[in-house]
Amino acid sequence: MAGGTTPSTRAGRYITQPSGYRAFIPAPLPPQPAIALTGELPGLLSEADRALGRLDGSVSTLPNPDLFVFMYVRKEAVLSSQIEGTQSSLQDLLAAEAQLFDRNMPRDVDEVINYVRAMNHGLARLPDLPVSVRLIREIHAELMHGVRGGKLQPGDLRTSQNWIGPAGCTLSTATFVPPPHHEVPTVLGDLEKFLHARDALPPLVKIALAHVQFETIHPFLDGNGRVGRLLITFLLTECGVLHKPVLYLSHFFKQHRQQYYEHLQSVRDRGAWETWLAFFLRGVIDVAGEAAETARRILQLRERNRAAITEHLGRAAGNGHKILESLFDRPIVAVGDVQAMTGTTYAAANALVARLENLGVLSELTGHARNRRFRYTPYIALFNDAPEEPTGS
Repeated sequence: MAGGTTPSTRAGRYITQPSGYRAFIPAPLPPQPAIALTGELPGLLSEADRALGRLDGSVSTLPNPDLFVFMYVRKEAVLSSQIEGTQSSLQDLLAAEAQLFDRNMPRDVDEVINYVRAMNHGLARLPDLPVSVRLIREIHAELMHGVRGGKLQPGDLRTSQNWIGPAGCTLSTATFVPPPHHEVPTVLGDLEKFLHARDALPPLVKIALAHVQFETIHPFLDGNGRVGRLLITFLLTECGVLHKPVLYLSHFFKQHRQQYYEHLQSVRDRGAWETWLAFFLRGVIDVAGEAAETARRILQLRERNRAAITEHLGRAAGNGHKILESLFDRPIVAVGDVQAMTGTTYAAANALVARLENLGVLSELTGHARNRRFRYTPYIALFNDAPEEPTGS
């Protein structure tokens, strides 16, 4: 494939700085020579397009796709944050959002909550503000507000040099040194121009190139990996590849974390854009297939639960269906929530919760006599069944 195994300036060049270290200055996109869509790439691109089409179709069959986006966003938030070293699980995130605070809950759950907020902020802004440096800075400010690294200029482009490498490394021993801070506005501006340029590149190719370029620029002092993965979702949505943001590649990147980092570095060192592109497209195919299967299983679960409520709840079935639909958007509830949603007495709401427990829809998770919380366990399980630890590279 183009790029070869010898040192290349196709993606940019290493420039020795006045103090002696070497920093990488990325070349503007698209790469020169142009991406060679040959060999396995046309087949992968075609398969990825088909997988995304099937996913879009699967999601469109759901009764209210926006409710299902809720859990996809949270799963992505957990996995993308775990790549950066957080310990919080999906259950920790849902519990924190339900204001269920446990002494054993990881302290970094606020970082995952911020990721959800950043994702939702970006999706809400997209109709009025295209993916741009301005939007990227807004997303970063949401992501880093009040958490670890939150004092490192949230929303502001860095004004000092950063570097990537093992703990304790220096500028001289780092695995990779991004461009000096004074180059960041220029190279980010070039990336924005590339995103908005009218060209013949297939959308998935353009998104794959943009992700590497953003990670190479590393424009912030912290949070670059998470913002770069958010960028993929925003671009997929903005260009209309998906109508709903339900493709999250962090699962694939986490499973193949070492390969992911090696591919990014191979682009910089050897201009191996095509090799990265093949990896990226395989991820799209893999994750789109998983998401389509999850959507199918959600639909089956909903129909099973609806049938059970209709059969067993009698006159309370109407309120039972109302609660069931709400659980797709808010899978952890208290009896008081059920009372508010149904407009019944507390005793009636408590009885309804007990009947939903008997049907296996809800399960109590706090173990308290008071202030109990109940979760829609079979639904949450659909997002927990994939292994969250790396399965090899």
